[in-house]
Amino acid sequence: MFEASCQQLVLAGQTLLVKGLVAGTWGNLSLRVAEDQVAITPSGRDYESLKSEDIVIVDLSGKAVYQASGRSASSETPLHLAIYQARPDIMAIVHTHSVHASACAVAHKPIPPVIEDVVQLAGGEIPLAPYALPGTQELAAHAAATLGSKQAVLLANHGAVCCGTTLAEAMTAAELVEKAAQIYLYANLLGGAKALSDEDVTIMHEFYVSHYRKRRGETRND
Repeated sequence: MFEASCQQLVLAGQTLLVKGLVAGTWGNLSLRVAEDQVAITPSGRDYESLKSEDIVIVDLSGKAVYQASGRSASSETPLHLAIYQARPDIMAIVHTHSVHASACAVAHKPIPPVIEDVVQLAGGEIPLAPYALPGTQELAAHAAATLGSKQAVLLANHGAVCCGTTLAEAMTAAELVEKAAQIYLYANLLGGAKALSDEDVTIMHEFYVSHYRKRRGETRND
């Protein structure tokens, strides 16, 4: 029933690996496949060997709807579910450990709105959620609360979480957040990054939501 969605996650995971946004079994992806059900990558399975039958389906309480023998949902399932519960508009989540975004997370530095493309998609600064141990309800609560109405959030001493109205949009957000982090770090070496104004951020994000997202057909996966 959810084979196409599971295959989408497999291909997306392999793309993240090729682009250097994840390594080994770290990082995870999910896709809302029904109003109250989510497909999510499994725990302890590397992306090179990941198959569609490895993907786990859970409901919003975390109960497994489908899982192959020997497979269990990602240890960060609570994080994904907290965001889906708080944000009905979110249809996909990509959690990465990319180098530059993680550097900002380790330094406890939000990524300011310094470059246009990530501002358009993410809606401004990429905020920093307080630290909590991986896989915990505490981390899940911090992430969902700090994300608010935005499309991406950094997890202190951990990585980045990027969201979208489609899996493609969430994947793009992950790439753009990593790009913005890299630019921000480089700009600081040149004397400091200069943030865009709140007014310009609002104009660009609203234009993206009302025009560009619709033109690309980035609406709900169903």
